[in-house]
Amino acid sequence: MQHTIAKSVEFNGVGLHSGVAVRLLIEPAEVDTGIVFVRSDLPDFAPLPATYSRVVDTRNCTCLGDNNGNIISTIEHLMAALSVIKIDNALIKVNAPEMPILDGGALFFYNELKKAGLTEQSAPRRILKVMKKVEFQDDKGNHVTLEPSEQFAIHFTIDFPSPIVGHQEFDGAINEDVFLNQIAPCRTFCEKTQIDYLRSIGLIKGGSLDNAVVLDGDKILNPDGFRVKNECVNHKVLDAIGDMATSGFAVQGKLTAYHSGHFHNNQILQILFANNSNYTIEEE
Repeated sequence: MQHTIAKSVEFNGVGLHSGVAVRLLIEPAEVDTGIVFVRSDLPDFAPLPATYSRVVDTRNCTCLGDNNGNIISTIEHLMAALSVIKIDNALIKVNAPEMPILDGGALFFYNELKKAGLTEQSAPRRILKVMKKVEFQDDKGNHVTLEPSEQFAIHFTIDFPSPIVGHQEFDGAINEDVFLNQIAPCRTFCEKTQIDYLRSIGLIKGGSLDNAVVLDGDKILNPDGFRVKNECVNHKVLDAIGDMATSGFAVQGKLTAYHSGHFHNNQILQILFANNSNYTIEEE
């Protein structure tokens, strides 16, 4: 059956890119509401469904937007936690254009949502079952495919020049245990040389060694090192889980990705939904 959160949960933090203080409130919602965002600082802001068709920017994060140019960015970590816990319906109120980055991954979201618990609702969950293989590749050779599978699985590969990252792969089914232990703790990562550039274009104002991995040649600048093995590729998996949740359904299919990101994840969903022979929607 569908579920919503059993009681409201509040989070406070700063936006990774904006650096502004953010208050986030997650409240229960009725059957078939889906995951809906509201800008609580904008009184005329209409509820915005967290769906791939409402994504307006994919540079460095997944960003929702309305027809008036109002945005809610960096939704992917929360979306991943909601989807893995199987929270189908929730109203998410945020008082800023960006979600709080918190621990840099999804572990804080996961833990607090689990503490709040779930309420079973009166309608069945719906599953997006991939029926045909679809693919997208950009002009740099980065690519992503979605194909039929008996479960939701991800095979993600990255190759970075950094000797501390290099070639990393994640390949496996996504379930709550895997998410909690291997995926949720994983933070975004960047080279020290990228920081000045990103800040020059107005990004990562809220970034720190508490919520991001910073690499410097063959060293990691975070005093405690990586949180988990292959943290870098596993963070890409975290992002992909959250982006696939913007399908609006639990996904049954295998995502295979090479060096891809939010843009590719959004494109593959657009391609999938462009032809209704590519998928079916079934009750769980």
